[in-house]
Amino acid sequence: MDTLTLAATSFIIAVSLMITGKKDNLQASFVGLCLAIFVFQVGFFFHSIFAPAFWKNIEYLGIIAIAPLALLFFRRLTRNKSILTRGLVVLTIFISALGTIALFSPLSGWQYFHCSILSLMVAALVLCYIALVRYVNKLPPSVEKKRLGYLLFACPITLIICSIDLLQYFGFNFPSVAGIVLAALVYFILLIIAYPQLHELHDFFARGLIIFISTVCGLIIFYFTAGFFSDSQLPSFTSVLMASFLIVISLTPIRMILKKTFNYFYPESKDVFTSFYEFDEKLEREKALMLAEMAPVFAHEIRNPLGSIKGAAQYLKTEAVTEEQQKLFDVIIEEVNRLNAVVNQFLDYARPYTLNLKAQNVNVLVQKAISIIAANKLAENIVIQEELHELPDIEVDDQQLMQVILNIALNGIESMPQGGTLTFRTSRIEATADDAVSITIRDTGQGINNEALKSIFKPFYTTKERGTGLGLAICQKIIKEHGGLIRVKSLVGQGSVFFIRLNAGI
Repeated sequence: MDTLTLAATSFIIAVSLMITGKKDNLQASFVGLCLAIFVFQVGFFFHSIFAPAFWKNIEYLGIIAIAPLALLFFRRLTRNKSILTRGLVVLTIFISALGTIALFSPLSGWQYFHCSILSLMVAALVLCYIALVRYVNKLPPSVEKKRLGYLLFACPITLIICSIDLLQYFGFNFPSVAGIVLAALVYFILLIIAYPQLHELHDFFARGLIIFISTVCGLIIFYFTAGFFSDSQLPSFTSVLMASFLIVISLTPIRMILKKTFNYFYPESKDVFTSFYEFDEKLEREKALMLAEMAPVFAHEIRNPLGSIKGAAQYLKTEAVTEEQQKLFDVIIEEVNRLNAVVNQFLDYARPYTLNLKAQNVNVLVQKAISIIAANKLAENIVIQEELHELPDIEVDDQQLMQVILNIALNGIESMPQGGTLTFRTSRIEATADDAVSITIRDTGQGINNEALKSIFKPFYTTKERGTGLGLAICQKIIKEHGGLIRVKSLVGQGSVFFIRLNAGI
């Protein structure tokens, strides 16, 4: 049963990665490796049950394919910078091809043939591990080194646990666990390559815990239902546990396949696969689209009367006799200008952005923003500090990113009416896939209470007397359009910190 668990897990992972349609060489090579494991395990399972040589050949083909595919996958995992050279991969492919030819020749009857191809597979896997060890040791301290270090630790642990199966040859009646443990390792490798946002070990444990809890819940539901409605003997605990695990990890790819199939035949019924919990998200997207369509009309209908009011007030001001009348007309003009600014901000928030992406150094943009802020009268009592680290160039819209930096910085200055410190910090965030850049803007102002923090990025939410509540909402939208994220931490009386993350590749 554990053999089928490894086969099914490998197949499900391969199908999941193929369905996503990502053009990623690393993931493509992992798909090939998973399919080879699947063929090997299926052949091994049926060969142990049925006598025909067909299943034995299927098993051998899987073993032969694992060696070159493992080398190719680990070569790409180490970014082609390890001892796994292209020539070595080609040589292994050539040896595997000779093994395949020998499989369908009289040489397959040689008593050491099985040992030979197993030795090839084991040697390739050992070489892959050695290459990974050397590659990780050469890496500077980084997120990539930490994540691959987890894999280096997981491989020997898996080998130790799998060795428990050897006790069966000494008369110990232990259940076979190798297939289950290897399935867990394959799933762990999937997390390493497909989820670069997972950095800490507890993140991986959290993912595994979700799978484990879902599996246990499925097992409990089965036993409760079967025990209630059936009088016959129930399947073994191990069998039900494995079946529940396979069902849990199969749900996502099966749902994706059904969704694509159903949408092909019924393209107008796309809400069939939208859960009740996802409808709120869908409604938010639809409201955003409706807002984008209504905003220009709304702005046009308001700007025309505003222009007329402002023109009339300016004319009447020239005809005003007393100073009090002139002040009243100044108030009208000032309020018209403020309303016009609100309309402009509303348009900025509502209409979809067209990013003008160019390779930029974020440090240059931050320094430019600092020079603009330093020239502002509001910053007279403010100490501006810079902590700018070396960064890679990234694709950003410089004008929109400048708008974000200036908006957050000016908010920080306004929160420090008696003076304070405004700190700009940039740093490089290293990840397995693409590097990322962070911008941190910290003030020592009044801070934001917990209730306000929950709504700070919502449109039209403001704590200012004359604020529009659109500034930070626009900032968040701009950062999201760049494929990044923005978040804030604050303590009342101590200040606030805005953190912006932008990926190196969009």
